Amino acid sequence: MTKQRSDHLAEGLALRTVQWEDLEAIVQLVYDVCEAEGDTSVAVTTEDLKNEWEYEGFDPCADAFLVETSDSRAVGYAALFDVKEHCDLSGDIYIHPQFKGQGVTAALLAAMEARGQEHVQQAPAGQRVFIRAALDNKDAQGKAVFEAAGYNAVRYHWRMGIELESVPVVPSLPEGLEVRPFVQAEHTEAVRLARNEAFADGWGSHELSSEQFDYHNIDTPEYDPELWTVIWDEDEVAAFSINHMRMGIGWVRILGVRPAWRGRGLGKALMAHSFAAFYQRDVKSIGLGVDASNPTGATELYKKAGMHVVSEFVTYERELRAGV
Repeated sequence: MTKQRSDHLAEGLALRTVQWEDLEAIVQLVYDVCEAEGDTSVAVTTEDLKNEWEYEGFDPCADAFLVETSDSRAVGYAALFDVKEHCDLSGDIYIHPQFKGQGVTAALLAAMEARGQEHVQQAPAGQRVFIRAALDNKDAQGKAVFEAAGYNAVRYHWRMGIELESVPVVPSLPEGLEVRPFVQAEHTEAVRLARNEAFADGWGSHELSSEQFDYHNIDTPEYDPELWTVIWDEDEVAAFSINHMRMGIGWVRILGVRPAWRGRGLGKALMAHSFAAFYQRDVKSIGLGVDASNPTGATELYKKAGMHVVSEFVTYERELRAGV
């Protein structure tokens, strides 16, 4: 356990690095924060957080920080992940609502930046290095602290949801296309390549290696291949939807249509198939996350499917080193 000095924190609060035994306390903290913000579907389970901490190259004892009270109550948490080559750094940050205004956000941002500066030393020469982290867009106080720390708002994302009231109507697919059950051993690589192509122009998106794809989609506590929908055109994946259960609701984690098959109603078909798969399990509440400025028209697709915006998050960025 490494305690860190912070001039930001109110009396009685202390900053330190995370230990594995903090896992349950941080899970509860994240839930409390999400509950206060009105959307517990974006909280985490113990298994979720453990999986996050097992991300390749991540060490919670060096890359995650905890603010606690004098009686060891966890009231603030932040983690910094190396998404790509020590250049693209992703931060998570949660502050208990009862402890806002006591310097917790500023202290955690400072700790993340100090860790980020260590990544700068390992980043390829000439490459731009930055930290991105998201906040609930209603958190005016938190946003003010981010901006005072040199962060700028760069993107907005929505959590969208729907409560199904009847059995979804599944449309017919164009001739020659069909949905087949997902077989992990046979189909994973084809879906990975389709994912990389479908999101090639997505904001903040990177190609996923086989190991990265498996980590995010298969080697997770929520993995459920029976909920995946894959549309095939003979031996090619035309479109796909990776779905699972999350915090008691159905979750459309990734939905993508490869460019050559766009404009043929496959997005609508994926939504209907996904909704139907959840409905068959008596799951009526369904959610997903989407870039509010998605260039492929995804937000309109989801609205036409009956979904509405439940909450909005703003992504802030802090540049640590200029470059390409």
